[in-house]
Amino acid sequence: MRAGHMRLQKFLSRAGVASRRGAEELMRGGRVAVSGVTTTEPGITVDPAADRITVDGREVRLPAARFIVLHKPAGYLTTRRDPGRRRTIYDLLPDELRSLPYVGRLDQGTEGLLLLTNDGDLAHRLTHPSTGIEREYRALVAGEAAAETFARLVQGVELEDGTARALRARALGRVRRGTWISLVLQEGRKREVRRMLEALGHTVHRLIRVRYGPMRLGRLAPGAWRELSPREVQAIQRAIRSRSPGS
Repeated sequence: MRAGHMRLQKFLSRAGVASRRGAEELMRGGRVAVSGVTTTEPGITVDPAADRITVDGREVRLPAARFIVLHKPAGYLTTRRDPGRRRTIYDLLPDELRSLPYVGRLDQGTEGLLLLTNDGDLAHRLTHPSTGIEREYRALVAGEAAAETFARLVQGVELEDGTARALRARALGRVRRGTWISLVLQEGRKREVRRMLEALGHTVHRLIRVRYGPMRLGRLAPGAWRELSPREVQAIQRAIRSRSPGS
């Protein structure tokens, strides 16, 4: 496939018209045209810069890609809306950014780095297990974490959905409430870090994601957000390519 070209159903999905499967249904229904020609074949490729794509006669364009890093505070839900009207991450964003999907999820009590983007392909590849993008966390656990704890975290902890392992784990220092530790994982299972630590007898007082691939939380204040720089976006794309099968 030539640079800049993509399958038509992928284009329609990225444009927010429908899912890829839904886009195929639109095409089979004769509702999609490319440069004035009705197209019913899902395998066709298009050049968004040169072709005019319409659905039901209305032109469809790709939105400008947006990449936002949010410092999620504890107490906010990672969801579009909550029936119980609890606070969500979208309450922290201006109206212009509230349509952006989030990448991955942080549970209500977890703080830290959360990416939001309308680049669906990049989001999918970031979260796909085969890519193995690193996630780095800082956890404040009750008591003192012994050397055995860190060895077990790297060797593997048995959970109800299988063995979970940290790539790296180390102590950062003692405080009055317990011990700060650093963990680096390649998975994103639900409440994985909390469950690993609790399985080893450590109550988690705080949990903060400080890095996702090459993206770092840095000094971004809780509840604040910022745009990723072009250099950061390129670093994410390189990280994905370097870890993709066959790269």
